[in-house]
Amino acid sequence: MKNIEDVTKGKCHVHFVGIGGISMSGLAEILLNRGYTVTGSDIRHSVVTDTLESKGAIISYSQVYENISDDTDYIVYTAAVKQDNPEMIAAKDKDIATMTRAELLGFIMKDYKTAISVAGTHGKTTTTSMISEIMMAYDMDPTILVGGILKSIGGNYRIGHSDNLITEACEYTNSFLSFFSTINVILNVKEDHLDFFKDIDDIRNSFKIFANKLPKDGTLVINTEIDDMEYFTKDLEASYVTFGLKDFSDYYPANISYNAFACASFDVMNKGDKVSHIDLKVPGEHNMLNALAAYATAKVMGVPDEFILKGLDNYNGTDRRFQYKGTFKSDKGTVTVIDDYAHHPDEIEATLTASRNYPHNKLWVVFQPHTFTRTKALMERFASSLTLADNIVLAKIYPARETDDLGISSDTLREKINSLGKEALYLDSFEKIKKFLINNCEDGDLLITMGAGDVVNIGDELIK
Repeated sequence: MKNIEDVTKGKCHVHFVGIGGISMSGLAEILLNRGYTVTGSDIRHSVVTDTLESKGAIISYSQVYENISDDTDYIVYTAAVKQDNPEMIAAKDKDIATMTRAELLGFIMKDYKTAISVAGTHGKTTTTSMISEIMMAYDMDPTILVGGILKSIGGNYRIGHSDNLITEACEYTNSFLSFFSTINVILNVKEDHLDFFKDIDDIRNSFKIFANKLPKDGTLVINTEIDDMEYFTKDLEASYVTFGLKDFSDYYPANISYNAFACASFDVMNKGDKVSHIDLKVPGEHNMLNALAAYATAKVMGVPDEFILKGLDNYNGTDRRFQYKGTFKSDKGTVTVIDDYAHHPDEIEATLTASRNYPHNKLWVVFQPHTFTRTKALMERFASSLTLADNIVLAKIYPARETDDLGISSDTLREKINSLGKEALYLDSFEKIKKFLINNCEDGDLLITMGAGDVVNIGDELIK
């Protein structure tokens, strides 16, 4: 069996299990551009798989034992792929080296002079996108791997031809501990993925290891709003730069104002001095913090303010992050539809707080909880954050990778919300939800479809 560390040292044959996935496709194209033989499997054709095939990838639209040829050198898979997958069984039978998507990315990162990993319980996609826009504005020609669709690159990845790479870094299954970065960004550290982590202390420990993986000449960019931030910086051999709302941060905001669409304008301060001014095109205080993280990261790279501001001005949001979808006609008037990926209580609170400054009559939220483990572990906090909406409609829990419902449902969450003195409604199908909204939303109301599953379809179908 070959050593996986040799994967980037010479041209070879790499097979991707689930090649069309948002986290896999970019890596596949990087290897294609480097002259590797790339094969893969997926369950259906998509724009992504069509693109990869046009660049030379050979893709099978089923996952069967026969897809793994004897000349395959390495097989790449994600956490969603189980060991009883036919292709994984073939790898074992044929003694072919396997590696996770994160391990492959980690080895690829070693080839870049500047490799940026953006981590945090939430805000990763937005901040990665903001930094990407700044790097492109400064003609740094970065390779970009982002967890959402960034309009300016027409997808979720961009293959550059420089020594600069930026990627999201997810803590789930400790995948970010496989990375070899020169700059690590930690946006926040909260309870999540409790189907893998034991508790918040376990999560914090992983983020500390992530910070300590930096080389001595690397830099950690970290949010001072994180509880006991010093836990992550003490004994750190790399240098670190801070951002946050408080004036002891290296970069913090002052003279904050919001426009009619909840987008912040603020001065960037450093040790009491104004060093810049930012006008955002995305709403909410949370995005102000994301922008400060991007600003701090850009300063570490030596980007002049002129190009930082140009990059942030170019950023208009990514798909499913407070994304304006359109309007629909209810029985009582015209309703605006926004879609948001929020699936953690802190994200929900940030989105609903930001929406207060968005023009509307009443605020409706249709929330689809994501996974039974997350919903059960954070039930109280989900209920509390959702009460910020005027009207709450709950869809079925989106199970994702889970099969055990743990004895809960969205009706359990409804009861918890009602116990807080706020009325919520649970409807067990998208069709029932759409009919209810058409009958009850009023002229000038704002509807936010929210969650990491397929709840976005409700708004899309109403608009049609």
